Amino acid sequence: MYGRRVPKCHPRVEACGAVDELNAALGLARAAAKHDFVRKNLLPVQKDLVILMGELAVAPEDLPRYEKDGYKLVAAGMTRKLEKPIRRIEAAGASAKGWATPGANAPSAALDLARCICRRAERRVCALQEAGGLPNAQIITYLNRLADLLWLLARWVETNQSSGSDKG
Repeated sequence: MYGRRVPKCHPRVEACGAVDELNAALGLARAAAKHDFVRKNLLPVQKDLVILMGELAVAPEDLPRYEKDGYKLVAAGMTRKLEKPIRRIEAAGASAKGWATPGANAPSAALDLARCICRRAERRVCALQEAGGLPNAQIITYLNRLADLLWLLARWVETNQSSGSDKG
């Protein structure tokens, strides 16, 4: 952003690429979803990831200009939005603890794939932070909590696969 050049293997490019791949995987999971509950929770996340990718694409010294130009930065409120579906799924009996074998059905497998990509994106963003290129640690918090949501959504889909129910 703003004409800065870095090598293709730069931690900023790696982080942006991983989040872009995550957004594509979420699109696949949304397209495969058979429940409105899943689709309605994934689309806002995809829109928030555009904000997140934009911020990642900006060198720290250019962030004031980026904000002045009217672009949003990742804030705690974005992470808090993830909490509502997480609480709803947990109230229905699912938990982020334990192990699961992905592949019970195509929609849950797509969510599990997106979760794995989300964890990779989180690691790439952590590498960017360690390289001194990430002033906003809220991005890591968001990706971490998003991975939890994706795990829970996959379990919710497995539980509700035959009923067609959206009562999660």
